[in-house]
Amino acid sequence: MNILKTFFLNHKKIISIVFLLIIIAGFIGWKVLGKAQQQAQYQTAKVERGMIISSVSASGQVLSVNILSANTKASGIVKTVYVKDGNAVKKGDKILEIALDFQGQQKNAQAWSSYLSAKNSLESAKATLYSLQSDMFTKWDTFKTLAESDTYKDTNSANRTLPEFYIAQDNWLNTEAKYKNQQATINQAQASVNSSWLDYNLTSPVITAPADGTITSLMYAPGMSIGSLDTGTSTSNQKIATIKTEGTPIVSVNLSEIDVSQVELGKKAIVKLDSISDKTFTGEVIGVDRIGQTSSGVTQYPAIIKLDSSANQILPNMTVTTNIVIDRKDNALLIPSIAIQKQGNQNIARFLKGKQEQTISVETGLVSDTQTEILSGLSEGDEVIISTLTSNSNQSGSRSVFGSQGFGGGAGRMFGH
Repeated sequence: MNILKTFFLNHKKIISIVFLLIIIAGFIGWKVLGKAQQQAQYQTAKVERGMIISSVSASGQVLSVNILSANTKASGIVKTVYVKDGNAVKKGDKILEIALDFQGQQKNAQAWSSYLSAKNSLESAKATLYSLQSDMFTKWDTFKTLAESDTYKDTNSANRTLPEFYIAQDNWLNTEAKYKNQQATINQAQASVNSSWLDYNLTSPVITAPADGTITSLMYAPGMSIGSLDTGTSTSNQKIATIKTEGTPIVSVNLSEIDVSQVELGKKAIVKLDSISDKTFTGEVIGVDRIGQTSSGVTQYPAIIKLDSSANQILPNMTVTTNIVIDRKDNALLIPSIAIQKQGNQNIARFLKGKQEQTISVETGLVSDTQTEILSGLSEGDEVIISTLTSNSNQSGSRSVFGSQGFGGGAGRMFGH
């Protein structure tokens, strides 16, 4: 019995040792086989030649599409409408006519009175000018006769220092100064006449087109009230319609502190409107505000872009996004921007030589949204590494160490070793 017991105890130790060795061997084998089944793979792209465009992005809105407003200060009831949306009009053509209410008649009469008063002031200023002109010529003739007399005709003569000579000369110069001052008074009076005439037209019962163009946004029909107190609308200056004239739209975009120094007048821009997703417009930078506007600690610099063409769908205040072209280069050496890594002050790219991964410092040039120009360090045809992947032979897919990203202008290539 003791012999059997001793036998089983000894064999139990041996069995335990053997079992432990089997477990260890199995673990080592699993690690070795697993490692053998996995292999590093790379997603790559070739260094290629092509065109690169460097640009800055900005957003803003449409400022103008060459639209003028036909306005009025009149009040009353619309009597007749002479046009409709889409009609072509000439400057001065009738748009609509209003039957003025009492308030409208009063304002119209006051504006006419102001115009007549300004016109009378202008005529009075002109009459004064004629009088001053006559006086000036008279004094000039007196002085000229005196200066050409035997006593004073010698310009170096001491007689020209006598009071009689200075009095005649000063009388002429004084009237000449008054005459010139009166000319400025006439200019001012003429401006008052123009202003009062415009005010009178705004109170007129007949609203006319302010320029040649096409009628848009006409919102009135016969029987509607305009500017009356009963409607609660303002009687100061109301828009009746708009006139779309010839010309191209103007947009304003806001540049950041980083981008404003790169944008110069004359730079080309590619403009897109959120409301017209199927079209792209080109334009030119015609103004940059380099003082900027600060709001909530953020400074933005407005830039004005004039579009090269127009479209009926473009309306004021529509949202736009634009890429302003800073520089472009043809036949440049290009790689996807994600293939470049920053290490200190250096730009580093990984590439395959044979099937071995190597790194190299590269000098870069222009940068677009997806690509970077290579000035030195790589050659055309080199395979740069975009990302490193791990592939397992018993799995159906691959996993990228760096995640999923876009690769610029072309499809990446897969290499393993």
